[in-house]
Amino acid sequence: MTVLTEELLQRIRSRAAGYDRDNAFFQEDLDDLRAAGYLAPRSLLETARDQRMLAAYAPATALAINMHLVWVGVARVLKDRGDTSLQWVLDDAASGELFAFGNSEQGNDLVLWDSLTTAETVEGGYAFTGTKIFTSLAPAWTRLGIFGKQSGPEGDRLIHGFITRDTPGWRSKDDWDTLGMRATQSHSTVLEGAFVPEARVARILPVGPNADPFIFGIFSNFLLLIGSVYAGIADRALELAVEAVKKRTSLKTGQTYDKDPDFRWRVADAALALDALAPQIETLARDVDELADHGADWFRLLVGVKHRATETARYVVDQAMRSAGGGGYRSSSELARLQRDVLAGIYHPSDTESVHSTVAANLLGPL
Repeated sequence: MTVLTEELLQRIRSRAAGYDRDNAFFQEDLDDLRAAGYLAPRSLLETARDQRMLAAYAPATALAINMHLVWVGVARVLKDRGDTSLQWVLDDAASGELFAFGNSEQGNDLVLWDSLTTAETVEGGYAFTGTKIFTSLAPAWTRLGIFGKQSGPEGDRLIHGFITRDTPGWRSKDDWDTLGMRATQSHSTVLEGAFVPEARVARILPVGPNADPFIFGIFSNFLLLIGSVYAGIADRALELAVEAVKKRTSLKTGQTYDKDPDFRWRVADAALALDALAPQIETLARDVDELADHGADWFRLLVGVKHRATETARYVVDQAMRSAGGGGYRSSSELARLQRDVLAGIYHPSDTESVHSTVAANLLGPL
């Protein structure tokens, strides 16, 4: 059962334009969502549905909250499979702690398979040094998941762990000035010997592709929830397109554009594309929850649905912009903001090149 009441959603929507205009963090939204219990653990299917709904009201708020929900989802995936090593994540989330994702690195196109951040063994744990980019929730997180590479005589390995906000050895750069998704305030995070105690080390894995349940948990939650957010953007864009063609009147025919065959086709084509997303996202989310076994096909399916969702959302928003006419091009219009927000979808892992490489390897074998 969702905690996203219509009153809460409307309140969140009323603030979205201001956050975007001021390049400001969505603190009031976060306070409301935390008070409503939105940060607490629940199934991936329920989370995906909620995130799609939230994104239709405030895309940047939904995208930022995604990063917390991914870590909660990873802990849930492990617990469902008999691994309680991240039970503390579920407990912290239930008590209101806010998790953020500190994994992305500039120039690291191997994503989770390698790291430019170094991890050094120190007394009681590891010290991390490097720079993470796109750290959504930067002004407010209380728990930050990070990883780095430790090199040694027995080979390289990747250390995954968590720091708290009072951990020494990290700082946030005030460098978030982007085209869209501005309320996420995804500043870069500089790690300067940030300490992760052994008790907060989540995984130690070899460099390279890995099917460890921890990695599966990250991929499944991240890709399906990212897809849900962009599907929500498309939902709202389609609503605005329908509203626009009903209001616009043609001087040539004297009729509103919802009677024009070309505009009817445009709106219908956008809806047809969008209708295909829910079955894909929700089926895979349910499969994760119910421990379905897709074997080697899992990563192909997950990257595929994220790719379709982000590309479909871009198409739907474009059709909505064309339907709205020149008014949609004003910087103050909601559609213009959606057009800027939806572009962020092409930058989230897995990118288009990686998606096609993954699918080709699944079908044709590795190069």
